[in-house]
This record gives sequence, structure tokens and C-alpha cells, in this order.
Amino acid sequence: MATIITEHARFEAQRRGIDLELVLSTIEHPQQKVPSKKNRLVFQGKYRDKIAEKEMLLRVIVESAGSTLKVVSVYRTSKIDKYWIEEERHESHL
Repeated sequence: MATIITEHARFEAQRRGIDLELVLSTIEHPQQKVPSKKNRLVFQGKYRDKIAEKEMLLRVIVESAGSTLKVVSVYRTSKIDKYWIEEERHESHL
């Protein structure tokens, strides 16, 4: 599947110090795919942030158009419990 990263997503990644390789890796191997507003999907994955020295959650917001994924925004958060969907709840969202 082809992936397009919008200028806005690139800007936000740079502003927030998020490596685009991590963004692409999260899209290729998401730990979770969660439905979001406006028919978007959130690809997310936990990782160890070297600067913050703690576990973080990377959230990549995408729109799907046929065989193309368009990354519209990206951010990281330490509030993993707020966004992480436990397996039982996660399966009901798919």
C-alpha cells in the first residue's frame, strides 16, 4: 500500500521531534489500528523514547483512499492508558 505524508504531517513531525522513519515503521507494523473521527484511522504503537527516557505512544492519523494511505497528522503522548485499547475492547472496534 502506498503512503503519502502530507506537508502538515511532515511539519508536525518535525516540530514535535518525531522521526519520519518511526512514522513509516508504525504504519507498516502498527501495534493497533483504531477508528477515529471523519472516517480516519489511527495507527499507533508504543516505543521507548530515548530523550524522555520513558515509554511513549506514537499516534499516526491516516485517511485511506483506495490503495493509498494519506498521513494527515502525527503526535506522541505519554498518556498511553488514554488511547490504548485493551484487546477485548479493540476487537469490538474492528
